[in-house]
Amino acid sequence: MAAKLKKGDKVVVLAGKDKTQTGTIQSVDPKSGKAVVEGINVAVRHTRQSQQQQGGRRPVPMPIELSNLALVDKNGKPTRVGFRVEDGKKVRFAKTTGDVIDA
Repeated sequence: MAAKLKKGDKVVVLAGKDKTQTGTIQSVDPKSGKAVVEGINVAVRHTRQSQQQQGGRRPVPMPIELSNLALVDKNGKPTRVGFRVEDGKKVRFAKTTGDVIDA
């Protein structure tokens, strides 16, 4: 099945502790149905000091369920994603405005 959300998409969080925050998708794992969004769902990980790097507490963005994310349209509102064929090519479009996303 085609991916509704891809790397680089601007999304808004619909549920959870980071609800209503927006960010850009850094990576998507379609097998687990999760994505890592920049600055969202950040956990603090403690790392041991090594010869190459200093130890301490490091903020690490954790994966969030794709069902809790919605694409942001040109008006800045969350929208669902649909697919249609234009000029023999399958493209994604925003359901609220009808605009093509993969332009």
